Amino acid sequence: MRPIIVVTGKNGQLGWELQQLASAFEDRYQFFFTDRTQLDLSNIGSVYPFFETIKPQYFINCAAYTAVDKAESDQDTAMAINATVVGEIAACCEEFNCKLITISTDYVFNGKGVAPYKVDTPTDPVNYYGATKAIGEQLAITNNPAAIIIRTSWVYSAHGNNFVKTMLRLMNERPEIKVVNDQEGCPTYAADLAAAIMQIVQHHSEGNHVAGIFHYSNTGAITWFQFAQAIKEEAGLSTNILPIPSSAFPTPAKRPSYSVMDVQDIATVFGVELKPWKESLKYCLSSILLK
Repeated sequence: MRPIIVVTGKNGQLGWELQQLASAFEDRYQFFFTDRTQLDLSNIGSVYPFFETIKPQYFINCAAYTAVDKAESDQDTAMAINATVVGEIAACCEEFNCKLITISTDYVFNGKGVAPYKVDTPTDPVNYYGATKAIGEQLAITNNPAAIIIRTSWVYSAHGNNFVKTMLRLMNERPEIKVVNDQEGCPTYAADLAAAIMQIVQHHSEGNHVAGIFHYSNTGAITWFQFAQAIKEEAGLSTNILPIPSSAFPTPAKRPSYSVMDVQDIATVFGVELKPWKESLKYCLSSILLK
């Protein structure tokens, strides 16, 4: 009997990329991809019956409330999906002897750092979204000490809504755009993160039962403005991009000004390849532009 892997958030960027990878692993694992119709994570009471029915060996939680600005006003929903239900999933994984991998964010940090954040750097989120994710991390570890938490940042993909696709659209619509240049972080191509997750699953399948918090992104720190410039150049567009401070683009939720994470642990422990952000951007753009 092949182990069952449940993946939540199948319509999100990471869930979609894991679906693209699934066929390469179907000789070893059975995949069960869910959206809210199969497992409603806003309803905590739906989690235990789901585990009783499916009895997974792996649970990859890609679902999240990711509307950072909306989370400031829709706090109950953000807390339910990013924290409360994560604690319930972790408890069920503990009871059903299921390995949990859940995704968190660079936004658990306060943005005041000057060197890449280590996994044990104290969390201090500056917005409500980050606060809910930090609480979700705590609940996952408390309810399931064997859990793996992967913090990631600036996720994009050929699928769904993200910065890369938004920039392509705006650059095709306007002769000039403005992009903030005082927030520094690391882009993450969701396909690379999906591959890293499957490497972790295989690592566990081979009897290497590692737990804890890990960071994953592509390598190289840039600002959003620099990211936009690279998108423009790679796509061969001519839009004029103006760098602006965050103060010129106010949002309901504050963003950390520095959210670069140290990703070496995940490479050392699991042998995960860390790809340069520009290489992964080029690959993603080629697939978007070919559509």
